[in-house]
Amino acid sequence: MKRRSFLQGSAAVAAASGLARPALAAQPSVLKYVPQANLSSIDPIWTTATVAWMHGSMVYDTLYGIDEKLLPHKQMVGSDQVSADRRTWTLKLRDGLFFHDGEPVRSADCIASIERWGKRDGFGQYLMGITNEMKVVDDKTFSIHLKKPFALLPYALGYGNAFIMPERVAKTDAFKQITDATGSGPFVFQPKEFVSGSQVIYTKFDKYVPRSGAASYFSGGKVAHFDRVEWKILPDPATAAAALQSGEVDWYENPIFDMLPSLEKAKDIKVEAIDPLGALGIIAFNHEQPPFNDHRILRALLHAVDQKEYVEAVLGGQAKAFGKYPAGYFTLGSPYANQTGMAALTGPRNLELAKKMIQEAGYKGEPVVLMSPSDQPQLQIMAQVTLDLFKKVGLNVQYQSMDWGTLVTRRAEHKPSAQGGWNSFCTTWGGLSVANPGSSYPLRGNGKGGWFGWPVNPDIEALRSQWFDAPDLAAQQKICDQIQADAFKEVPFIPVGQWVTPTAHRSNIVDLVKSGYSVFWNVRRV
Repeated sequence: MKRRSFLQGSAAVAAASGLARPALAAQPSVLKYVPQANLSSIDPIWTTATVAWMHGSMVYDTLYGIDEKLLPHKQMVGSDQVSADRRTWTLKLRDGLFFHDGEPVRSADCIASIERWGKRDGFGQYLMGITNEMKVVDDKTFSIHLKKPFALLPYALGYGNAFIMPERVAKTDAFKQITDATGSGPFVFQPKEFVSGSQVIYTKFDKYVPRSGAASYFSGGKVAHFDRVEWKILPDPATAAAALQSGEVDWYENPIFDMLPSLEKAKDIKVEAIDPLGALGIIAFNHEQPPFNDHRILRALLHAVDQKEYVEAVLGGQAKAFGKYPAGYFTLGSPYANQTGMAALTGPRNLELAKKMIQEAGYKGEPVVLMSPSDQPQLQIMAQVTLDLFKKVGLNVQYQSMDWGTLVTRRAEHKPSAQGGWNSFCTTWGGLSVANPGSSYPLRGNGKGGWFGWPVNPDIEALRSQWFDAPDLAAQQKICDQIQADAFKEVPFIPVGQWVTPTAHRSNIVDLVKSGYSVFWNVRRV
């Protein structure tokens, strides 16, 4: 008897006798994603790199989460109460919260996580400054006792990276990187499969219980539809675009603008903008080291920066569709964007005046190390425009190319540039992050307690405190006008324009959540 006939006959007998046929093992559903850069740190508190925040949103959960209108909602919190004097908040966790190691999420975990986050985040630093104490009531309930009312507490804990970690991890010094990514979020980080510069792997956390309700920005039901999410690190834009078109990957976070027309025409590819606010491009400076420790030199550069040039260099033919300028120190589209001091960026550009002002400030030809990330096309283009600008105004610029992970590590150095430090680099900030004084890291003036570059500006810090206490939007806006006026005098950074970067994905990948960065709940394959 032939083998095929025997197998067919056996199957027929099995069917006739009612015996079950062996079932094939279900194949895991996999989403393959190309992030904007390599994940060089798994600690979203230690670094502000967007990829680290995306990693954090997968692995961890937050007590509150903001929706698409930027309003906070309960997330891990099941119920909250505020005392009559508005100075004590009592938060009770919802049922069913577990960490990836199987341990329940406790009040002590939340308190330790808030304390660590509060040492690095702008909102967190303010919250810790007005907090008398945080106390465990029971395993699922804790209280925050404030020195004065703080109505923005749910927003502070829900707008960004106030991720809840196990207490043992959250006890890590906020200025040292954690090595354990145990969280309670919808996905589990797989350290044994993590290869920096190549791949990052996450698997669905089967014990995660989503909230009810639709997903909106960072709030609502975080339903994981994929068993496995694979980040593929593909620094070359052409390689990433080709992988998307061939179906090797499902989703490419940030295709370069020159590729958008071809991707829009490609079969089975969809290009869409999922970030409502976009990003603000900036030139960052090291305020501790010469020459940018002299505000006169920074003010001189304001006469030379041409935002149109930056936007057109980054966006190319897509500048009109996705670019926005002039942009000040607060995100265009936010209620705090204003025109105060904008003449510094909108008036006639004058390279010779900038050069003269730099000379008059006593510039001695100190080397200016300009760091440029070779694996981030947008930032590389911005750095190249800045290189040309620095040369034209007479700065002794040293252009140093490196991968983004190296830049992220190096920008934390306080050493002189000749000893492995730095003077300047270009980056983008998510529009949500720089939309207001509370969350804007680069606008801080608190020196070593602030973002990389460490400017010191007591006036901005005082105005920021007033903004937190302002009674209404009109009062907040007036304070933001004052903050921007001061920023143009002290120049903590220089804004170089704003833009929305569309994402591209296979057309069978649907329901992407509109938010400040890519999130991986809700998205599914059809």
